[in-house]
Amino acid sequence: MGRDRAASRRDLHGGDRVRHRLLHRFRPRLPHTVPGRVALALPLMGIVAVLLYWRGPSLSGIGDAFAAVKWQWVVLAVALNLLSVLVRALAWNTVIRQAIPAPYPAPILVFSAFSVGLFANAVLPGRIGELARVAVLTRKLPRRKGLWATLVGTVFAHRVFDVVPVLLLILYVVITAKIPAWAISILLGIVGVGIGLFAFAFFSARTQSVSRSDGLGAARRLVAMARSGLGVMRTPLGMSIAAFFQICGWLFQLLAVWAAMRAFDIHAPLPAAGVVLLVMNVVTIFPFWPGNVGALQVAIAAPLVSYGVAYPHGVAYGFGLQAIEASVGIGIGLLFLAREGLSFAMLQVMPSAAQAELSDQQEVPAPDVESVRAGVSG
Repeated sequence: MGRDRAASRRDLHGGDRVRHRLLHRFRPRLPHTVPGRVALALPLMGIVAVLLYWRGPSLSGIGDAFAAVKWQWVVLAVALNLLSVLVRALAWNTVIRQAIPAPYPAPILVFSAFSVGLFANAVLPGRIGELARVAVLTRKLPRRKGLWATLVGTVFAHRVFDVVPVLLLILYVVITAKIPAWAISILLGIVGVGIGLFAFAFFSARTQSVSRSDGLGAARRLVAMARSGLGVMRTPLGMSIAAFFQICGWLFQLLAVWAAMRAFDIHAPLPAAGVVLLVMNVVTIFPFWPGNVGALQVAIAAPLVSYGVAYPHGVAYGFGLQAIEASVGIGIGLLFLAREGLSFAMLQVMPSAAQAELSDQQEVPAPDVESVRAGVSG
């Protein structure tokens, strides 16, 4: 028995060494040097600078807007953003419990992983935070084959559930807000893409189970394992709970946007906050540099002009709103980054699902899909 345990420990440490080498070998396909990354983002940042100069926001007007900030509304906006993060983490927790067998990660661990992901998305280009979420969970869960790929599937499923509140928000904005005609066609395109993604996830969850993936090639096996992360799509109750939490998360974020308006003495109605929230999410889909700072402010200020908000005032509000959002993501992200014993440098070398799968040294039987379906987040 003692020899078996010693051999098991050696295999586990060997797996850790392989994973460590892979973390440093397989880096994101972004330039590794600071000048290279700057060169990649410079043209887009130049376009943003030209737009800012062309639209001519007054620096004095921006300064005046910040001087008149009402801090009690800022505190409320921060609190609402924190509530949004909490309920969206509960939605992901629901998705995870439908995808993997027990033992499940504790809700505090899921919240910790979600917060670290927010931090990574706020300070790094690309969507590194989605892989950071998975990395935090896999460090604390028992090792089993395909766990990484399955958890990546849960991240995708969790993002798919954003489609429900987004469609509701678009419907609300189209009915109540002042939006230009050209924007309606863009919103319709977003609706079409969202419905397509949801349908893809829904039907993919039913086409192939993990238990049938042993005879497949490596790439197809990874796809099959990732599909198991969509297990929540097989249970109406799980889908309803996840969608409910996501709707609550977006509602809290909408109220946070509205509260930030009051902080900057903008008394536009709630539909204007809905327009701003949509614009924020569209502009940050592809973060070419951290936060897309500059581009986001231009995008926020433009629709507010139709509500009588001076352009410099709208730009100032855009900076303030982004600071409020970042204060929550970066603040709790740093807190949980320290809690998990991770460093900023480790976030920059997150492996893909395929790389993590290669580093798994222990073969663990695939989870029983039928038993997974029965578990719903409490």
